Amino acid sequence: MKNIILLALLLFTGRSLLAQAIYEDERYVPETDPLVLEKLEQWHNIKFGLLMHWGSYSQWGIVESWSICPEDYDWCQRKKGKNPQNYNAYKKEYEELQRTFNPISFNPSKWAKAAKEAGIKYVIFTTKHHDGFCMFDSKYTDYKVTSENCPFHTNPKANIAKEIFEAFRTEGLWTGAYFSKPDWHSEFYWNPYFPPLDRNVNYDPDAYPEKWNKFVEFTHNQIIELMTDYGKMDILWLDGGWVAKTSKEDIDNWYKKVLTNSKSGFLKHSIINQDIKMDELVHKVRKKQPGLIVVDRAVHGKNQNYLTPENRVPEKTLPYPWESCIISGGGWSYTPDAKYMSGREGIHLLIDIVAKGGNLLLNIAPGPDGKWQEGAYRLLEAYGKWLDINGEAIYNNKPIEPFKEDNICMTQNDNGNVFFIYMAKEGEEKIPAEIHINSLQPAPLARITLLGSKRRLKWQKEGNGFVVSIPDELRKDLPCNHAWTIKVSKLKSMVR
Repeated sequence: MKNIILLALLLFTGRSLLAQAIYEDERYVPETDPLVLEKLEQWHNIKFGLLMHWGSYSQWGIVESWSICPEDYDWCQRKKGKNPQNYNAYKKEYEELQRTFNPISFNPSKWAKAAKEAGIKYVIFTTKHHDGFCMFDSKYTDYKVTSENCPFHTNPKANIAKEIFEAFRTEGLWTGAYFSKPDWHSEFYWNPYFPPLDRNVNYDPDAYPEKWNKFVEFTHNQIIELMTDYGKMDILWLDGGWVAKTSKEDIDNWYKKVLTNSKSGFLKHSIINQDIKMDELVHKVRKKQPGLIVVDRAVHGKNQNYLTPENRVPEKTLPYPWESCIISGGGWSYTPDAKYMSGREGIHLLIDIVAKGGNLLLNIAPGPDGKWQEGAYRLLEAYGKWLDINGEAIYNNKPIEPFKEDNICMTQNDNGNVFFIYMAKEGEEKIPAEIHINSLQPAPLARITLLGSKRRLKWQKEGNGFVVSIPDELRKDLPCNHAWTIKVSKLKSMVR
């Protein structure tokens, strides 16, 4: 799930800092469909989503798909299998993982219940990653979990994507389909006649238009399957941003920009015009799913309804809808004995993202047996306990300048309430006796409370801000851990 803009700038000298700057300055084209705009507003208000990377690769505990891509990065080296030094032998053995994938402990209802109790509001599931292995019953390929080649195909829950979507909808969550535009198993993308050179199609689509059109048709057909046969879908989350319509001018400009900022001038992969006919595809899928949010990741244009900073949080608010997709523990895919972020780390991450106007998409990777690791459940439990008390400061909120002072984040809602969330410092188990805010000041008769307590708190002006006193009795019996929320209720508007 590596972002094209980030990875395209990887050089022998390491990651270029230019990548992040390009990503955060990325152009955004606003949506015009009123149904999609309404849906985007709803999405922005629910704040917290779950991403799951899962496929046959989980049996090896390796990074998803990327080890079969002939690019040289530390994070995707071939280290499993009988002959990792031989690329062709390795790729064949990798694809044979289909024949041993049998997650008999798969229980999506348990996952959905845990997600709901954690305060998660939507799920994005990897129906197909770059390797082309389908976690749904596609009629356009036999490289899928429901194939007779896969031992799990006899299980009543063999159509994994369908089971997941239905389980999460039952718990009231939105559903979204992650789908990889590149397909390294498809003969129409990696033509067996040519060796793959990098992540791209391994032939020139302009020189072989019939073959490329077959791939476009194949891709459209699979996505339409998902939008037709798998119930109500809220989000289509497309990965593989290098598969996109690209002009010669854009390609030339890209190379000039990268080489100008490269010490070595060496690129790991090329840029190729790969017109997947996205406008046509989006028109088709919205006929099936009116108001569908489409996320054509890292592709400038109208089909990227929100942007997705990967495994990082922007330094500031961004002038468009965005969602940070973040690993909760291990990697994007299953990692044996993964170390998950602590409850404190996870909660602070959510607070920081929401204060900056974004959503958090938290990745949890199921194992080859169909289970989540206990660390994932512990993290979700911590989220749930905290959001039960403080959800009012997270959901249906938007940023308010200056967004953050030191370790205090700020949000506001349309009812005129403003929330100041004090994030506990390392080893800090109690909120301080006094909380000082320097940049905002309540109206004279404002009511101030701590979420989880009905007790009214005393406060007074302090310069251009104010100070809130927390009584000892409340500090000894706090309603939650890790972060505490001071609510300034609507009596009069906040004044600067």
